[in-house]
Amino acid sequence: MGWRLQGGSGLVERLMNTAFYSIRMVAERTGLSPDLIRVWEKRYGAVQPVRTASNRRRYSEREVERLMLLGKAVAAGHSIGAIARLPDEQLRALVAAHGNGHGAERVSGCAPHCAFVEEALARVSRFDEPGLRQVLNRAVVTVGVQGFLCRIVAPLIEEVGEQWRSGVLLAAHEHFLSGVLRVWLGRMEGQVPAQAPRLVVATPAGQLHELGALLAGAAAAQMGWRPIQLGTNLPAAEIAGAALQSGARAVALSIVYPADDPHLPEELRRLREFLPATVAIVVGGRAAMAYRAVLEQIGASVHSDLRSFCDVLDRLRAPRQR
Repeated sequence: MGWRLQGGSGLVERLMNTAFYSIRMVAERTGLSPDLIRVWEKRYGAVQPVRTASNRRRYSEREVERLMLLGKAVAAGHSIGAIARLPDEQLRALVAAHGNGHGAERVSGCAPHCAFVEEALARVSRFDEPGLRQVLNRAVVTVGVQGFLCRIVAPLIEEVGEQWRSGVLLAAHEHFLSGVLRVWLGRMEGQVPAQAPRLVVATPAGQLHELGALLAGAAAAQMGWRPIQLGTNLPAAEIAGAALQSGARAVALSIVYPADDPHLPEELRRLREFLPATVAIVVGGRAAMAYRAVLEQIGASVHSDLRSFCDVLDRLRAPRQR
């Protein structure tokens, strides 16, 4: 098996005297999945393995160490896109700053925070439904349901939306993920007792992105609510009608895109007019803060993350429970 190498004879001589590892061996040593390693290499240029004559990747010891450092830095909260091309010295400093700079341990501990998200993203980019379901199954048994929603699904939705806006992914990728999550998260919602307080979940008129609403419904189910998923792009009268006829205690809206719809403020005001004061309006999503003035005007609570959304649902349940 020959090496396909570029450079002078000095470079070739150094490489011939260096140990190289297959991607499977690297995955075993680092705790990162082969799919994740490929994503970090191809999308972010984090490492540059050499190729054999049969086009197989071979990684040097230095690249194995670099992947370990990247895994630890991502686990500490850094975005792989922001750190992928940093020099090794800076990566060591980032890791050391978070207390993880001792030795070359496996980095499988980063999986709840990053590896599952990156692997799921790779499956979405290839429209690999069986592979995506496998990743989701492994993730939920690793971090638990609440961690799964907050640390896996929410960042995955955010990243898919960001890559759609930047043109990396197609709208079809987002629809693909919506279809998988609709079934996957729907199973969580189906386990809620029929007598649980009801929550209408929807996106208002002009809002066509469903993923945030799906996540909100699943999170609500974990908080003891019975979500009623209405889907996307609904007029205020339809949302209010569903809430009144179902006896819902609150309405949850997902506002993701666009952030400058001139018609949406009036839709939100109409929704508040249609609903009795006893029905709360809870709003989340990437673009929600862009409409904060009107949301405050109608007395809606606005949330930038899933944890605060769950906190307010918990408070809304408490008075009637007592």
